[in-house]
Amino acid sequence: QVQLVESGGGLVQAGGSLRLSCAASGRTFSNYKMAWFRQAPGKEREFVSAINRSGGSTYYADSVKGRFTISRDNVKNTVYLQMNSLKPDDTAVYYCAAGPPSYGGTYASRFDYWGQGTQVTVSS
Repeated sequence: QVQLVESGGGLVQAGGSLRLSCAASGRTFSNYKMAWFRQAPGKEREFVSAINRSGGSTYYADSVKGRFTISRDNVKNTVYLQMNSLKPDDTAVYYCAAGPPSYGGTYASRFDYWGQGTQVTVSS
C-alpha cells in the first residue's frame, strides 16, 4: 500500500501560481510512476501530468504544457506540481496518483493509489 496526501491547493487569481505537494508513505516511493489528475465539477477526471521513477522523464496534457511543471524528490518521498499562469479553467480538485513504472499512458484506471485531493480555485 502507498498512502498519498496532497496539499497546497487554494484560491488564486487568474495569472497567479500555486505549488501542490503530494507526500507518500508506505511502499518505496521511487518504485512508482507518479501523476497528477484533476476533476472539475460535472466533468470526468483528466490527466494533468506524470513523471517517471527517476524524474528524468515528464509528461503533460496539452492544456497545461508550458505552464505546469512536475517534479519529484525521492528522498523526501514527495511529488510536486508547480502551476503558473493559472486560468479559471484550471479550477478543479487535483489528485496525486501512483502507478506502475512500466505504464506509459494516462488512463486514471491504471494508477493504483490515490490521494484524497486538494481544491484549486482560480478566480477571473
